[in-house]
Amino acid sequence: MRMPKMSRILATLAAAALTALGAVAVDQAPASAAIRNVCYNTSQAGPFAGYANQAATIWNNATKNINMAQCGSNLMIYYTYGGGSYAVRNSLGNGYVVIDYYQAQQYSPLRIMTHEIGHILGLADNYNGNCAILMSGGSAGTGCTNPYPSAGEAAAVDSYFSFAARGATTTEVFADSWPAAATVGALR
Repeated sequence: MRMPKMSRILATLAAAALTALGAVAVDQAPASAAIRNVCYNTSQAGPFAGYANQAATIWNNATKNINMAQCGSNLMIYYTYGGGSYAVRNSLGNGYVVIDYYQAQQYSPLRIMTHEIGHILGLADNYNGNCAILMSGGSAGTGCTNPYPSAGEAAAVDSYFSFAARGATTTEVFADSWPAAATVGALR
């Protein structure tokens, strides 16, 4: 079926306008292959902004159904001095993460960040002490620096995000994944 000349002209102009604005036309992906964006914001992350970016890349590489990018504030990253690192998930892919500066001096800050983001992506703690399991958190000890989710953890996140309507409607707080940080004197 041929498009009337005026419709073709309007379609061409619309495509040109979108291109000029930086939009890119893409083919619609099948519903079963939908990728959900998890937009995070590091404006309040202080010295942990780079770790948040690395953790987002780790999750993007490990999963198929999410795309973490600095594109908004579904996920806010904060830091604090004391009180422990934790995550608060408001719904799947939405909430905030707080990284404890002192704790990040004892444990791998990238592992802490990736672990806490794992909570926002739907994972619960697994205190089994196994360093190969990201969600084992601090139970794996201060020597564990593995920031990568296991294949099972990545598959779980993919399954959570494969359902468009899935997501908790209540706030969940994930705290105490890491033992309390030792008392540290004043910063120099």
